[in-house]
Amino acid sequence: MTDSPYWTRARHADRRPFLLARAKILAVIRAWFADQGFIEADVGALVQSPGAEVHLHAFETAGRYLHTSPEFALKRLLAAGEDKLFFLGKVYRAGDRGPLHAPEFTLLEWCRAGAPYEAVQQDCIDIARAACRAIGAGALTWRGKACDPFSEPQRLSVRAAFARYAPPPPCGEGAGGGGDDQPTDVFAKILVAHVEPNLGRDRLTFLTEYPITEAALARRKPDDPSVAERFELYACGIELANGFGELTDPIEQRARLEAAMDEKQRRYGVRWPIDEDFLAALAHMPPASGCALGFDRLVMLAAGATHIDQVLWTPP
Repeated sequence: MTDSPYWTRARHADRRPFLLARAKILAVIRAWFADQGFIEADVGALVQSPGAEVHLHAFETAGRYLHTSPEFALKRLLAAGEDKLFFLGKVYRAGDRGPLHAPEFTLLEWCRAGAPYEAVQQDCIDIARAACRAIGAGALTWRGKACDPFSEPQRLSVRAAFARYAPPPPCGEGAGGGGDDQPTDVFAKILVAHVEPNLGRDRLTFLTEYPITEAALARRKPDDPSVAERFELYACGIELANGFGELTDPIEQRARLEAAMDEKQRRYGVRWPIDEDFLAALAHMPPASGCALGFDRLVMLAAGATHIDQVLWTPP
């Protein structure tokens, strides 16, 4: 990317086609949710606890955090009686900065009360197709790869994906790998290096049935409690969305949050406070499914951008 400021006329002229594509996709997605009977929830960005993710890093200010996701807020609103909500706005994550990452970015997150998590998978398909139609794109593309969102998606469990793409462990090592790596470390390394690059080739891929240790907020799969109702959506090897059948048991959720924060402390030397109000709301929350989709990434792949700064109106 050029070092010139985004407001210079030459750079803005280069970025403007992507920004116009963004505006069209934004309007189409809001219209799609309205047609589906969703209400847009404009939730606050300052929170007591920014979430449950081990690998995310939050911005802290005056004893509070900028939210990394609106998920806890949306679940509280489901507990209050709402049943179909979506959020389309800014979230904040410290750390990575690169072609696919910005510290402030736009997240699309939605939830359906009483719906199985297959329902939000179908939402993902419909949204990806609507985005492409909005700008006349026949495919999602990234660095020479193309993915047809109009083809029937591939569905692949984590277990099957690792069996297909992960290399065998070196002679004399077990599944845990060597050195000081924990199973969660090994999982992440293999996923990023060997599995993800093979997902979303030619068509969308749903990676499903994550181990419970990799799904702090998802309910257990009824027919296999060792895995969770969690999926991620991939196109061209890029993660676009992360969805769940939502865990609503506050006792199990507390245990999962504490385990996640223990792992965060081990890895990064920090831990976030447990959100007691969120746990209280879970006792009143109906069964539901939800998903978070990276809006900027969707625009990038639909419009053929190669860097997230091309689709941000005011890149940092």
